Amino acid sequence: MFRKHGPRFILSLLFMLAFLIPVLTSTTSFAATGAGSVSSPFSVSQVISQQDGSIKTVSGYVVGQPISANAVVTSSYPNDYALALADSPSETNTANMAYIQVPASFRPDFGLQSKPALKGKKITVTGVLGAYFSHPGIKDVTAMNSSDASVPVTPGAGSYYDTAIGKSGSSLKNALHEIIDDHVEISYANVWDALRETDEDPNNANNVILLYTGRSQGKTVNGSGVNDWNREHVWAKSHGDFGTTLGPGTDLHHLRPADVSVNSTRNNLDFDNGGSEHSEAKGNYYDSDSWEPRDGVKGDVARMLFYMAVRYEGDDGEIDLELNNQVNNGTAPYHGKLSVLLKWNEQDPVDAFERNRNEVIYNKYQHNRNPFIDHPEWASAIWK
Repeated sequence: MFRKHGPRFILSLLFMLAFLIPVLTSTTSFAATGAGSVSSPFSVSQVISQQDGSIKTVSGYVVGQPISANAVVTSSYPNDYALALADSPSETNTANMAYIQVPASFRPDFGLQSKPALKGKKITVTGVLGAYFSHPGIKDVTAMNSSDASVPVTPGAGSYYDTAIGKSGSSLKNALHEIIDDHVEISYANVWDALRETDEDPNNANNVILLYTGRSQGKTVNGSGVNDWNREHVWAKSHGDFGTTLGPGTDLHHLRPADVSVNSTRNNLDFDNGGSEHSEAKGNYYDSDSWEPRDGVKGDVARMLFYMAVRYEGDDGEIDLELNNQVNNGTAPYHGKLSVLLKWNEQDPVDAFERNRNEVIYNKYQHNRNPFIDHPEWASAIWK
């Protein structure tokens, strides 16, 4: 039996439909969510909602070039400096777009002035989730790729990590080694000045931040005196007995300023959880065979050791450094504890301080990068 409805009901129904139809036909994409990794990238909508400074991979369609917070052009592109991505190739609402800052190395292949045919194509981008043009987007991009055969890429151009993309396990480790292997080596004496720049306190240009204590200290208050800072080898230099020789002994990617007495206590201990709290470096714990750094640098420590295990593989007469799941490694070229380091990598994500360090070392000193700062997810892809 059907019930008859009066004019008031009909009017109410029409009002509801008038409200729902625009919502249901909106160009907003209900894209599937991802993990933000190369194999499971974020959607553009996820990027827009998670502007937290983390490093993620996003997949989306090129819909134009942003020229301001609320304006995107779709032709007569002024340069190759930026892209607007969306979950739909027909998106026109800037609120549903992520703005991508395109680094110089990618502009020939992913800039719209150079490659206007890129519009409407799907690409993947890896970088830091952060505002660009005061609009949700991705900055400090380290990778740009497209699976679309109609998007030509110049051989040899593109991502620093091109040859590593899509790999895992030993294949990924080997690819990353080849990428970061060749770099400028600096003397141990020059490490002092380098650390004054790589570890500069962002709130006080006259100071550096000490690794384990977190203390901000004068750049020139270094040496061997009480409360001075000195050069901490995060991969203990006795683990492989490489000392301060060029290469592993002077590699800035694992050298950090540290309080002299705290550094002495850490000595050559492997890394693990537990022990007694250090009286001067609160939040750091140690016992006879291991050292646990404070929570704010646990991931830093892990990613520095991951770098060393990939960079130094025993070729060209260099030492072969490897991670294992042990402590008490002594003078063997091993460092642990791998299972703990992998957890620390997840618990303490990459922050702005680490990213800046990576950029300074890459641009000014060694001209190679720590891949695990750019792609922390690669640690678990190698050491499963």
